[in-house]
Amino acid sequence: MEERKFRIKILDLYTDEKIAVMNRRDAVNFNLRSYDRIILKNGDKSICLSLYLSNKLTEIGVIGVPRELANKMDWTDGSLVSAELAPQPQSVEYIKRKIRGESLSKDEIYKIIKDMVAGNIGPLEILAFAMAEYYVGLSMDEIEYLTRSLVETGKVLTFNEPAYDKHSIGGVPGNKVSLLIVPIVAASGLLIPKTSSRAITSPSGTADTMEVLANVELTDVEIKEIVKRTRGCLVWGGMLDLAPGDDLIIKVEYPIGLDPKPQMMASIMAKKMAAGVTNLVLDIPVGKGTKVERMNEAEDLARMFIEMGERLGIHVRCGITYGEQPVGHAVGPALEAKEALKALMGNGPVSLIEKSLSLAGLLIEMGGIVPIGEGYSIAKDIWRKGKAYEKMREIIEAQGGNPNIKPDEIQLGEYVHSVYSAVDGYVTQVDNKSITEIARAAGAPRDKGAGVLLYSKRGYKVKKSDKLMDIFAERSTKLQDAIRVLNRKIPVVVEGMLLKIVSKESMYLA
Repeated sequence: MEERKFRIKILDLYTDEKIAVMNRRDAVNFNLRSYDRIILKNGDKSICLSLYLSNKLTEIGVIGVPRELANKMDWTDGSLVSAELAPQPQSVEYIKRKIRGESLSKDEIYKIIKDMVAGNIGPLEILAFAMAEYYVGLSMDEIEYLTRSLVETGKVLTFNEPAYDKHSIGGVPGNKVSLLIVPIVAASGLLIPKTSSRAITSPSGTADTMEVLANVELTDVEIKEIVKRTRGCLVWGGMLDLAPGDDLIIKVEYPIGLDPKPQMMASIMAKKMAAGVTNLVLDIPVGKGTKVERMNEAEDLARMFIEMGERLGIHVRCGITYGEQPVGHAVGPALEAKEALKALMGNGPVSLIEKSLSLAGLLIEMGGIVPIGEGYSIAKDIWRKGKAYEKMREIIEAQGGNPNIKPDEIQLGEYVHSVYSAVDGYVTQVDNKSITEIARAAGAPRDKGAGVLLYSKRGYKVKKSDKLMDIFAERSTKLQDAIRVLNRKIPVVVEGMLLKIVSKESMYLA
């Protein structure tokens, strides 16, 4: 395709995808197909976009682009641009080589990530790279190159002193421990500018939960001002353009639940490095239904993270934790925010409090405040005396929230379905995946008031008709969706209960 002139049409599409929409007749005339990449130029600005075709969205001689992209490029309706077919980037050949099992150099991996961020390669090529990571793997050198390239193609936060953080590899619903750890560590005097993601596959990410209490969409300037005053924050990292290539990879992984270990390592370490973190405690939940089911696997992963931290200049300590059931009893943004506040006020689940104190203690030890082995006691003292709760109130206020909010004032979904025990006995299993699926079907994390509240966990003694859990939803239709998931899952198992009835009649109905 030779360079051609087109007029811009701003489409009412609110997406950050780098796409352009062309009339099908123009595409035929210029020998273009869907998913081809074209370069649009206007003055000294240019951008590479994936092409989509339509008979209705755009007229002949017009190219449509999403509103957000138009704003970024300073285009208005009618802006004149030139368009040409983008040549296939060399990075596609590097991806093919990785698929074949070959090792890639630092420059080759950097080129792949740079082309991702620039839009020179699209979702199909990015998915191919993620699949190669999953099936072929990356060496530690390649993971280091990938991590550094993710950092160098985005913004980087810097602080004038050591910065601390805690991160979990995920896989356990209800893991709202950061809402306790950040104020505990900040109250100890250490700097903990916590940047978090929104939920990808879980019912609530740290940013989703904190958003119930305060604004989490802050700029780097606002973050620095807040932590200067409070020593801590809990914000969404998506506002900061930290390791943007990682976000592109996550987008293609999510629909098929892909989570390659090399990418997980690079993702975590790149986001921390870009956020200016120098000391990191990594939470590795272990057990059935988690990302790491065996202790020896967790220990191997911990050693890999520690080595990668040494390569990148980040001091890493790993805490291997129990992960076979949700942390605390609440799963979903508002439910988790409510439970976290109760815990900070001294009235929360033991599992949530103990895990938070242990991990906060590791960070306090890393800061040199106390010798190794004494961090837990300091963290517990800060929590027990109410200093962590007061610090959290400071952070909430600094981020534009109501520092005086009480747990009971947090609004939950008005539609509720309760699940009761059919027998007397002990709870023998709480299934993480089932709980997660039910909470997401109910609307979490997008609907803040949606989620699951567990009344009984493993080891609890229950009687027939005791309540096992409540499902909350903000919309009746979403509650019905959650009930349908519940009917084909067994989220809580009580010994002696019937798991399923199979009969001649049910076989015919099936």
